[in-house]
Amino acid sequence: MTLVYPVQSLAAHPPRLSPAYKSTVKRSPTKPLIPMRHTLSELTGPVYGHETVREGDHDLTIHGKGEPIGERIIVHGHVLDEDGRGVPNALVELWQANSCGRYVHVVDQHPAPLDPNFTGAGRAQTDAQGYYRFVTIKPGAYPWGNHHNAWRPAHIHFSVFGHAFVSRLVTQMYFPGDPLFLFDPIFNSVTDEKARNRMISSFDLENTKPDWALCYRFNIVLRGRNATPMENS
Repeated sequence: MTLVYPVQSLAAHPPRLSPAYKSTVKRSPTKPLIPMRHTLSELTGPVYGHETVREGDHDLTIHGKGEPIGERIIVHGHVLDEDGRGVPNALVELWQANSCGRYVHVVDQHPAPLDPNFTGAGRAQTDAQGYYRFVTIKPGAYPWGNHHNAWRPAHIHFSVFGHAFVSRLVTQMYFPGDPLFLFDPIFNSVTDEKARNRMISSFDLENTKPDWALCYRFNIVLRGRNATPMENS
């Protein structure tokens, strides 16, 4: 069994070394990569997580004792292959900062309040057409120490698992019109402007729920000429 990936789509992804994003200087390879043939167990599974998706895991606003603080939003879209076909049964996970720009993580010492009603993590499985949907809170920007006065634009991290453990892909979704785009070396590590724009969600008025939540659409294209830039490709 062999998985073949088209190398042309690699141009959409950020290079491993992006000097303006300082941590890549330390973690990017300094010697040529050595191809390693995958074993059968790597290619066939098990894929962890699909069987543990519970009803309500897609809604990040209902797991506390009260409503989370911030702007409730709907984020939805399709996981697509290179030909625009929906990918069924993909495990989609997300994690994010809260509305104040802070993660529920011991390493995050940003002096912004934690929200006891918001963990910032959720999961869903795509349906037969590759469709997914989350309800969450719009995240805030936060400082991250990469350079003087460095702030990350509001974003949501996405992880997509396919049918094998090695098929996990990770990307970030941004919100339209963010003024921090020009100043963020992570966003700009994707050097192709069209590819960068594929990480920006689109405002979706048609699927906004009146008097309840705004909606954003974010399609994730796994590979090909319209691939969504991935952090680990």
